[in-house]
Amino acid sequence: MGTGALVLVLLAVLGAAGVVGGLVRSGRREAEAEKARLAEQARIQAVRSMEAVWAMDPLQFEEYVAELCRRDGCTEVRRVGAANDLGADVMGRLPDGRKLVVQCKRYAKHRTVGSPDLQKFNGTARSEHRADVPLFVASCKFTKQARAFAARHDLVLVDVDLLGFWNSGTALTALLDLDIGRSGTNRKLAPGD
Repeated sequence: MGTGALVLVLLAVLGAAGVVGGLVRSGRREAEAEKARLAEQARIQAVRSMEAVWAMDPLQFEEYVAELCRRDGCTEVRRVGAANDLGADVMGRLPDGRKLVVQCKRYAKHRTVGSPDLQKFNGTARSEHRADVPLFVASCKFTKQARAFAARHDLVLVDVDLLGFWNSGTALTALLDLDIGRSGTNRKLAPGD
């Protein structure tokens, strides 16, 4: 093979490599764009689904939380909330067998749950209901004082942000180990947020 032919083959190989490289980069850009589009779609869906949550009445909210527990493998799940329920709206067993007692507060998104609500729940969750895992689920934020109280007393808090993740498929067991004292924010949402 002559030098000219060798140069032509080399140029052809380099040209093909350039085309392949360009296609790979283009494919990566398209994949990144698709990933961003799907993330935005998930965010919009989560907001829409939270709008549905805020539209629920308190009884529907309790059943919704019970259904999320069932979805995540909890057993013996039942809604028990009523007048004089001593702070238990949903009860069941986690997949590992621990007893779960849940207090549900379906408030408007611009409200907050304060320390007094958590103090009442803490006073009954373990002593009255024998909870291994006391879980307080709210459709709004918890105050800074409430989060500090929960951290001191080993209460699990699921606020509006974590509820959005839970609703979107994050397993309850993944939420149980979060340090609520350091995670999230206690900033009230505005009615229009």
